Amino acid sequence: METKATNMEAKGFYKLSWLQRIGFGSGDLAQNLIYQTIAMYLLFFYTDIYGLKPAHAATMFLVVRLVDVLWDPLVGTYVDKHNPKMGKYRSYLVLGGIPLTALAILCFWNGFADSSYTVKLIYAYITYVGLSMLYTLINVPYGALNSSLTRDTDEITILTSVRMFMANCGGLAVGSGLPLLVAFLAPMATGDTSLPKDPGAWFTTMTIYALVGLALLIFCFSQCKERVVMDEKETANVKVSDLWTEFLRNRPLRIIAFFFITAFAMMSVGNAAGSYFVTSNLQGSAAELSIFMGLGSIPAFIFMPLVPAIKKAIGKKNMFYVFLGIAIIGMAFLYVVAKMENPSMTLIYIAQFVKSTGVIVATGYMWALVPEVISYGEYTSGKRISGIVNALTGIFYKAGMALGGVVPGAILSYVNYNKDSIVQTPMAEEGILWLVCVIPALLLMLAMWIISKYELTDDVIDKINMEIESRNK
Repeated sequence: METKATNMEAKGFYKLSWLQRIGFGSGDLAQNLIYQTIAMYLLFFYTDIYGLKPAHAATMFLVVRLVDVLWDPLVGTYVDKHNPKMGKYRSYLVLGGIPLTALAILCFWNGFADSSYTVKLIYAYITYVGLSMLYTLINVPYGALNSSLTRDTDEITILTSVRMFMANCGGLAVGSGLPLLVAFLAPMATGDTSLPKDPGAWFTTMTIYALVGLALLIFCFSQCKERVVMDEKETANVKVSDLWTEFLRNRPLRIIAFFFITAFAMMSVGNAAGSYFVTSNLQGSAAELSIFMGLGSIPAFIFMPLVPAIKKAIGKKNMFYVFLGIAIIGMAFLYVVAKMENPSMTLIYIAQFVKSTGVIVATGYMWALVPEVISYGEYTSGKRISGIVNALTGIFYKAGMALGGVVPGAILSYVNYNKDSIVQTPMAEEGILWLVCVIPALLLMLAMWIISKYELTDDVIDKINMEIESRNK
């Protein structure tokens, strides 16, 4: 039995220790302390604290994503072609992590409060574009790091479950913890329980989150060992055009790419609108916002550890169908409750929990598909271009994120959202409700159709990986 396990490891089917799994997952925890803060609160910060108009903020989110379309392939190609001394993929966790930390903090700095609107807008563009570019410099190699640790599909499922469990720890720390920390740091009038709009409190909070994130990136760097990578001779001829070549010939990659764009659009639209929904539609306090946003992550601690067993019992396609369906039911329930004359916060929380359960499992497991399409591409073309594949998926999930910034900003502008008004117009409230429930539900229906086209079963992937290792030997 031991000899068989040793032989399998020699073929690239490595088993990892729990410290290594947690170490890998800490990289996503770190990134989510920044990414989730941007996704959930940056639009709110820009419109209600920094003072940008919703339409201008929406345009900026779109411009940043257009920059990513050009930048991500360059990063993916660079990562695949180079082998830094500290590690082909893991080195970027440190090299990119330090400047990313600085720019994340600067995005929430209101130092130009007394400057002209144009100066404030230019500063927002510079810091947000820079942040997004540095995030790519970490996220693309981090995504490729997964497929470099092992070829074992069961191990990758465990890795993905640990990764998404820890990513949702970051989501909980941001969704639930950030409003409470801002409220704790901000000077508040007696009896005022609303989400504070004190610039200093937001800046200090982001500083704390970013520095903790940097420490976690360093820990991830220390625990990951890359063992399934192409050597320098094999990657010497990798070029930017390989991204589009791979996209055209790799059908499973095209399917998960479009799944990513719909899934991230759904999450980004809902997350960006959450603060407006609780503070405007429900007239909720900072504590109630903390609970509502925290429930967006809490189901991960219950269900993500069960993903390997669920997938084994019903298969990965059925798992997507079941949990995407649960998410849609939760969104419908949330819409109905929110339309009541005096919405019960208890029912709001239940609906949010149901919605989040479906979203977390379905969108969490989709990352386990990336190593599969990388192996499929290596099987058909002979190139294991993990960086380029992750750059391509990055383009699509960032396109989804772009919708998460553009759509809410555009709709808020269209319904005449007023940041200075405690009570919004019925039209503004309905627009916010569409952002939280209706638009995400429609995107999930599209995602279910897309994932139905995915054809790489576990048996097929195992055969592909064994064939690749046989060729290499």
